[in-house]
Amino acid sequence: MSHLDLLAAALAHAARGWHVFPLRPDDKRPAFPNHAADRCDRTDPRCRAAGRHLGWETRATTDPDRIRRAWSTRPYGIGLACGPSRLVVVDLDVPKPGQIPPADHDLCGNGVDVFATVCHQHGHRIETTYTVITGRAGSHLYSRHPSTGPTLRNTAGALGWLVDTRAHGGYVVAAGSTVAGRPYTVALDVDPAPLPDWLGQLIAPAPPPARQAVTVALDVDRRGRYVAAAIHRQVTHLTSAPEGRRNHALFTSAVALGQLAAGGALTDDDVTAVLEPAALSIGLRPGEIARTIASGLRVGARQPRVVAA
Repeated sequence: MSHLDLLAAALAHAARGWHVFPLRPDDKRPAFPNHAADRCDRTDPRCRAAGRHLGWETRATTDPDRIRRAWSTRPYGIGLACGPSRLVVVDLDVPKPGQIPPADHDLCGNGVDVFATVCHQHGHRIETTYTVITGRAGSHLYSRHPSTGPTLRNTAGALGWLVDTRAHGGYVVAAGSTVAGRPYTVALDVDPAPLPDWLGQLIAPAPPPARQAVTVALDVDRRGRYVAAAIHRQVTHLTSAPEGRRNHALFTSAVALGQLAAGGALTDDDVTAVLEPAALSIGLRPGEIARTIASGLRVGARQPRVVAA
């Protein structure tokens, strides 16, 4: 398709409230950004302006002016970001040449057959909804993300062989695009139906484990010494890390001190103030340091460590 045809298709998707972004021409991969988060050096204008890495999901838009600028010169494919679009897409694939089904699979058909069986087992049929035929003759069934309940994310094989889902954190190639010369076309042009409750329950993420705080009882003086020793231990661990393991050392130190922060002995800012200078001194980059500390704090917060006086 010409870039004008793709522009028209992208605008039509955006008019439905679906957030789109450019894919490489005739390809499934995002055109922008051209780097992963852990390789972001802020030279990309959007990352530099935001002061952080901006991935395809953040860049996806319904703004007609931005869409016209993006598709004005090149025949970019159309990626559709499911999360911002409040969509859940059931991806029904067909077997690739030589692909062997799992041992417990008793159907020799495709993803449609498998999904129809899943629906039947739960007393339902496949819903009538907006449907796209993919370049490999699979199907994408679009549904509206539930307005209540947990945020749904991507699944792979959770519903059966050749059946995946795309939601927050995922995208699909939108109708009007081609991949390897094969078009994605609309098979049923209706508004997406609400995601059935029974299906949402099957693909809902498992609840996070309950936080179990570890309490260490110390007197006031010993409490301070305990925290100071923990800080010294993690700084030493970080600054003595060999090349190639320094980012991992920063992460594990952030997790350890993050547990103390979650228990109230420190603050997140304290942890950053302690670890950031040490990480800079061993040659880690500022952006890398900030991302790694933030990640470690999130993981550490799952298991608070309380130091009680």
